[in-house]
Amino acid sequence: MTADASVTFIGNATTLLRVGAFTLLTDPAFGPAGSRAYLGYGAWTRRLRDPAMTYDELPSPDLVLLSHLHADHFDRAARRALPATLPIVTTVQAQRRLRRRDFTATGLPTWDAREWRRDGQLLRVTALPGRHGPGFVDRLLPDVMGSLIEWEMDGERRLRLYVTGDTLYRPFLSEIRQRCGEIDAMLIHLGGTRLLGLLLTMDGRQGADLTGLIRPRLTLPIHYDDYRVMKSPLSDFLAECRDRSLTGVRPMTRGETVELSSVTPR
Repeated sequence: MTADASVTFIGNATTLLRVGAFTLLTDPAFGPAGSRAYLGYGAWTRRLRDPAMTYDELPSPDLVLLSHLHADHFDRAARRALPATLPIVTTVQAQRRLRRRDFTATGLPTWDAREWRRDGQLLRVTALPGRHGPGFVDRLLPDVMGSLIEWEMDGERRLRLYVTGDTLYRPFLSEIRQRCGEIDAMLIHLGGTRLLGLLLTMDGRQGADLTGLIRPRLTLPIHYDDYRVMKSPLSDFLAECRDRSLTGVRPMTRGETVELSSVTPR
């Protein structure tokens, strides 16, 4: 019986999570460097970095976590590669669009959860709040959700992982810690994405704000340099965290696997 948890960084927001008996894929985008992603309203962006591996090189996932339906999170290469029967957990808005394309999608309203059980283990995914844009602009963008991934073995908590999704920092995100308790690890989406001068994903300052708010034991930055629209490099976030004496921040290289089992207190 598998009793370990790890994350492998593939590129952008795409990661492979091995959580005990379960395997999850987040925000699948497998297009090569040079491929373009459509962001809506006539806006395109070009990929700058190759993903570390293709879908065919991965173990078969049990489910996909899709934070929102933007093409840098679910691109044409992913649409071609993913089996239509593979469960996708996403926003209610994205569920409707994916089902029209014959994918097997489940939409979770904020704070709703789904559970899976296998070999005495429990996997729970809870949809968390997020805002992709400032003010009224958020209404023009796809709905976005964070995800809380909880793993238990024989009733004992083994991991509580927060995947932020493409949210901006907002004080209401403090409700995550209030409702969910201590967070063991956080996959934080950064990049300082800008379109028409508007900030649409957290830059270094906002990322440090959220890290200080959530206070996870381990913070793993992703989604920061794969596309041209990303204007805030990883170094901005790391410098902000150093200046604020925020601990547990660990960059990952593409293709690297980081163990998560040890971050949960026993």
